[in-house]
Amino acid sequence: MTPTDWIKLESTYYMQVVNRIPLVLVKGKGTIVWDENGKRYLDFTSGWAVLNLGHSHQAVSNAIKYQVDNIMQMTNLYYTIPQLKLAKLLVDNSCFDRIFFSNSGAEANEGACKLARKWGKEKLNGAFEVITMENSFHGRTLAMMSATGQKESQEKWEHLPDGFVNVEYNNFDAVKKATKKNTCAVLLEVVQGEGGVNIPDQRYLLDIQRWCHEQNILFMIDEVQTGMGRLGTLFGYQKFGLDPDVMILGKALGAGTPLGAFLCKERFSALEPGDHGSTFGGNALTTAAGWASLKYILDTDIPSECSHAGKYLKSLLDEMTTRHSNIVDIRGYGLLIGVEIAKNKAVDAMKLCLEKGLLINAVRPNTIRLFPPLTVSEGEMNKAISILEEVFEELKI
Repeated sequence: MTPTDWIKLESTYYMQVVNRIPLVLVKGKGTIVWDENGKRYLDFTSGWAVLNLGHSHQAVSNAIKYQVDNIMQMTNLYYTIPQLKLAKLLVDNSCFDRIFFSNSGAEANEGACKLARKWGKEKLNGAFEVITMENSFHGRTLAMMSATGQKESQEKWEHLPDGFVNVEYNNFDAVKKATKKNTCAVLLEVVQGEGGVNIPDQRYLLDIQRWCHEQNILFMIDEVQTGMGRLGTLFGYQKFGLDPDVMILGKALGAGTPLGAFLCKERFSALEPGDHGSTFGGNALTTAAGWASLKYILDTDIPSECSHAGKYLKSLLDEMTTRHSNIVDIRGYGLLIGVEIAKNKAVDAMKLCLEKGLLINAVRPNTIRLFPPLTVSEGEMNKAISILEEVFEELKI
């Protein structure tokens, strides 16, 4: 079959919920992917911040192959070793005490909000509301669309589940004003990835943390995109010197397999048998992949490598600003970087980069998001910026 045939199959059978790019990929290794015709592309999306160690990393592949030949899935009524190994490794390297595994970041966010409501019911006279931020993203389930502060997405699905209050990001007074007797938690991202790589003030995050502790409400950090080394620290909250009550993980946690989790301090571990569950959450296959990935990240200090690589990539982008006056801002930490331009040409730039062999993301009409694997080399970054510069010149950005 030709690429056109595969694309036709998709249009015939698959629900049309994605505006796909006409590219059929068949292989990946490290930062490189190949299409069906053998053309190579530099992947500066990492499968949407999923493949922090790159495509087909040997440690992850070996763990998956071993687990497939032994035990992949079993009900959580019984113990499986990979799940417990990963649970211990995550707790030992974070500020948390308890963990629950799900299949995705959206599911993990749902579980965290459920935990917050249980806490509110038992400790705060039935408080149930969670304060979230405008331009945030917490998933596409009905409840998480209510949590996600993007009005244009919410309006299509009214009436959404209640219990969420969206306020302005990076505005501590807005959080204080929104806190009522029914508030049980604040949920936010330390860096808003889908919102356009938005960076808050450190003081803002510390003020919210202090406020939550004063009010006895949960301070919950969504690290689905920023966790597992992406910002140059193992978890994003560490970059800002925070001590949250709850953390949500997904994407890179499973190293390409469907895995999410939420973690909490012992004090807030309010869930009891029967309160929550998942048939596939924390199964042996995905947690084996997650453990292998995390172990490699820790053993080889990938977060430090990411920090160094991010500084190098930003230096190349900073050089571009001297030649392209329409670059408005370059922002981010580690290898989560946004390039804001004065014109709404991000989609045009993404398409032209694709033609030239570079995969990037137009996260906003005027903002390009770069989030390559944390193992990206300087040579690969040089090549990517060379392509991006060509594209900016052709589009007169």
